[in-house]
Formats: sequence, C-alpha cells, structure tokens
Amino acid sequence: MTTERHVFLTGGTGFIGRHVLASLLEAGHRVTVLRHPADAPASVHPRLVWLSRAMDQLTPADLAGADVLMHLASPGVPPQQADWQVLFYWNVTVLLQLLDTARAAGVKRSVLAGTFAEYGRSADAFDFIPASAPLAPAYGYAASKAAGFQAAHAHAIEHAMELCYLRIFSVFGEGQYAGNFWPALRLAASQGLDFSMTPGAQVRDYVPVEAVARAFRHAAERGDVEAGRPWVRNVGSGSPVSMQDFAQHWWSVWKAPGRLLVGALPYRPNEVMRCVPEMAADLFLSGSEHEGRRFA
Repeated sequence: MTTERHVFLTGGTGFIGRHVLASLLEAGHRVTVLRHPADAPASVHPRLVWLSRAMDQLTPADLAGADVLMHLASPGVPPQQADWQVLFYWNVTVLLQLLDTARAAGVKRSVLAGTFAEYGRSADAFDFIPASAPLAPAYGYAASKAAGFQAAHAHAIEHAMELCYLRIFSVFGEGQYAGNFWPALRLAASQGLDFSMTPGAQVRDYVPVEAVARAFRHAAERGDVEAGRPWVRNVGSGSPVSMQDFAQHWWSVWKAPGRLLVGALPYRPNEVMRCVPEMAADLFLSGSEHEGRRFA
C-alpha cells in the first residue's frame, strides 16, 4: 500500500503536468499546485489545493508540510519562445531559489523534469543514450535545462537532499501542442486529409504521456532514493521505432481515409536520425510494469 505523500507541483496545468496531477490524485496523494495568478483553477478535488503565486516569489511557508517538490514548469517548451536570458533565469536561477525554499521548508525530496535535448550532440555516440552520457546541448532551451540539472545535482549533494531527475524523451498524448507530430497526424486523420511527412527513417522512442506521469508519481513514492546521491533516469518506452512506422501505426488505428505522403517533406537541416534512451529496469516501482512499451 502506497504511503500518502504531500506533493508541491509546478507546471501542473501544462501538457505533462495535467497527467502527472491526475496520476498523483488517483494514487491517493495530496497535491498543492502552483498556478499563475492570472489563471483560474482548472479542477476541484478534496486532496487538491491551488496556490496563486509567481514561482520566483515563493516562500518556505508556501511549501510547509510538503514531502516532495515536483517541478515541471519551464519556459521555452513549444509553442513558447524565450530568449537565453529568460531561459537561464527560470531554469537555473529560479530553480535554485525553489530548491533553497524547499530545503528551508523541510521538504526532503525534489523530483525534476529534464529533457533528452540536454544530451545534444553527445547522443550521436550512442545507439541507446545512457543517463550518464555527457551533456552537450545545441540550443538555448536545452542548454538552460542542462545547466539547471548540473546546479540541482550539486545542490543535492552539497545539502544532502534527495533528488530524482527524469529526462523525458518523445512523449505524446492528449493535450499536446497541436503542432507536434502526433497531434498533427491525428488532426489530419480526423479531417480525412492527406498528411505530408519526411521519409520517416528517424528513429525515436515514443512514450505515452500516461507512462511519463506514472514515472513521476513513482519517483515521488519510491523508498530507495538516498540523500546526497541523485537518482537520474531516462523516461521512454524502451521500444525504438521509425517515425514512418509510428505514423503508419496510428494512421491504421484511426482508420484514416487520407494518404500518408511519406517523403513529401525533406529532413530538417542537421536532422537527428536516432534518439533513443537507455532504459533503467528500476524506472517503475514494479519490475513487471512496462506501461510505455506500446503506442497506445
């Protein structure tokens, strides 16, 4: 039986965050969700509290009583645009403020969302990218996330805090930005349109957002995280697939009347042809759980 945790969640109104929030509540946890003062609460639940506050204005009193800080909020995620100064302010400076605030409030564990983009150019050296691979980000958002990871990693060691850091790979699902591959594919299928795409030889690890949410929930629940020894994992499905095969699978599932126009678009300049994580067997609490190992 899972012990109830009180989780302080940032980014709970975003694509992944909404699924993480639902998973936490379903598992019986209490959740305080930080929201922008201009936003209205998105849902009501007896174990859910909405806190209206700017993230860089949080105090230890705001996090008092929380067992876990779960941080998913970040600028620069598509369709957002942000310059380097904004990215580094929120993803490094404010992250460190948040970790210090959590520590002052007595919060023992932080669970932070990372991205496969932190690996950048170093991913070219691996068929399956280990969580220990060097970080060589190639653009601003990725660089700010990598810098935030390094800062949080050192902070956890210096202050003997528990840290779980999860790098998310090619997540897809309900609520995703419409311009991303899977929702754009679904829209074309639902409208009976043809869908233009590249030759589709790029190999990716597509992981359902529900599996990502479970991975974050399990990071909050697990009892094997040691203070001062950061626990860093990739979050994927463990099932590499070409973009063409992925598209054809869903085109068939949706019984789309249009055509998949494979090869109608060129590859992007400097296209990454393979981006697949090495998956740790202990990502989920139960060794028999492989929720991500499917497209549905």
